[in-house]
Amino acid sequence: MLGALYLQALTVNAQADSFDSLESTIESIRAALLANSTTCRTVVSSFVARIEAFNPTINALVSLNPNAFATADELDQRLAAGDSAGKLFCVPVLLKDNFDAVGMNTTGASIALAGNRPSVDTPSVKAFRDEGAVILGKTNLHEMALEGLSVSSLGGQTINPYDHTRTPGGSSGGTGAAIATSFAVFGTGTDAVNSLRSPASANNLVSIRPSRGLVSRAGILPISFTQDSIGPIARNIQDLAIALTVMASVGNDETDNATLLVPPEARGIDYTQNLDGGGLEGLRIGLLDGFWNHTESNETTPVINALASTIDFLKSQGVEIINVTESIYNATAIANLDVQRYEFKEVMNRYLSSPSLAGDRLTTWDEVYGSGEFLVIPAQYNFVSNSRNSTTADPGFATAQQGIADLKAAINATFISNELDAVIYPEQKNLVVKIGSPSQAGRNGILAALTGVPVVTVPVGFSPSTVDAPIGVPIGMEILGLPFSESKLLNIANHFTRLRPLRKTPMFANETVQIGSYLSMPRMQPNTSNIPQAYPLGVLSSQ
Repeated sequence: MLGALYLQALTVNAQADSFDSLESTIESIRAALLANSTTCRTVVSSFVARIEAFNPTINALVSLNPNAFATADELDQRLAAGDSAGKLFCVPVLLKDNFDAVGMNTTGASIALAGNRPSVDTPSVKAFRDEGAVILGKTNLHEMALEGLSVSSLGGQTINPYDHTRTPGGSSGGTGAAIATSFAVFGTGTDAVNSLRSPASANNLVSIRPSRGLVSRAGILPISFTQDSIGPIARNIQDLAIALTVMASVGNDETDNATLLVPPEARGIDYTQNLDGGGLEGLRIGLLDGFWNHTESNETTPVINALASTIDFLKSQGVEIINVTESIYNATAIANLDVQRYEFKEVMNRYLSSPSLAGDRLTTWDEVYGSGEFLVIPAQYNFVSNSRNSTTADPGFATAQQGIADLKAAINATFISNELDAVIYPEQKNLVVKIGSPSQAGRNGILAALTGVPVVTVPVGFSPSTVDAPIGVPIGMEILGLPFSESKLLNIANHFTRLRPLRKTPMFANETVQIGSYLSMPRMQPNTSNIPQAYPLGVLSSQ
């Protein structure tokens, strides 16, 4: 009976079946499906057509899910039977390629882990599927999520869709570039220092790094138990809130102890419910002066100007701006508390030893970095070398943890003494760097990464247009709050982005693409020939 209903629905929809995925949303997909103007297979096909048309230019994806069309067909059968339940029904989602997802390998964009095949979904991926999402594929990242240039041995160099001479930020740069170019409705990222926020800033998107423990990190190829976080990257706050709601619905997870420390009142929240209440008027927002580069240059002046304009706008909406000038808020100094090098080897070995992993793969940190099949940029040579022998038993780890505790106390005191609702600062002091640069310099994500407080990133403008960047290079701002204040931050971000809409499609991809007829998923072949010569493969020393 279900099959007959499905065939009947296909016949009815044959004339009207169409969908344009460009800048589409969760709501626009649901509306089109319920209006019988499209099918889930056509929705998925529309995104795949965009990927085929534009991914060769930006090199954002590592792989496509061979089961995506089968999932879409199952959802069409449900729809024909009158069942469209699920917050993400037929919503195409892209995963950063350090999320375990059954049916696709988890590689960290490293050749050394190309055969790493999970048999269990990351809990948030299972939650996506349970809500009807279509996992479309995996995105490129800076290899192992260790930096922000988004270049890897398996995926090559991902290109910024707004300026093809620049990087897309990172480490979740493949997700950022893909979502900006409408390859999916939203995507996932991880963040040990900047990696959810840098790609959002550099690609005119929104993202949220949740409070530590709110979303389980089980099934993620990790770097740091202290600093790792996972979350969504999207084109608008509504979709971001829905994605976070689903990811956080996993709740307490005994395989990630941080989730067990979340207060009960922070569980079971629908983050869409408080998006529209109140307004900006009357808010008290702090400015972290130490997170600016006040020296003007071609790379810093656009950021200075974009933030100045943003502050003027906020004041015009009745926001009271408070300058926060305590010396502790210096991103460069705070970076000395980074504990990744002490935890990286330990957490990677634990992940690689998981019984849920199979395939032709390496199983230890030493095997990965002894294989010669990896990419480490020269600026990371010392980090990787130090990680080889550093452990959480080192005295430096305890010292850093004490510094982190002091920093958490300082943030809390700053909010209380100034009666703040949030603090703001540029995600990056300068424009996102050019391809071939030594590192992704100037980013400000370390404060939230160490303290585990939530941050929403929003667009605040573009640099002046140039030949390389016809509508300018995107610039983003972080909105940081106290632990488990996600609802408040999303509310602020929602009002801000609606009153000051700055979302623009990349010019090279701002067109509707004809939908192809796909019998199966096309094969994805990342371009590794574009890796800059400055980043030699299999090398851990400049000597």
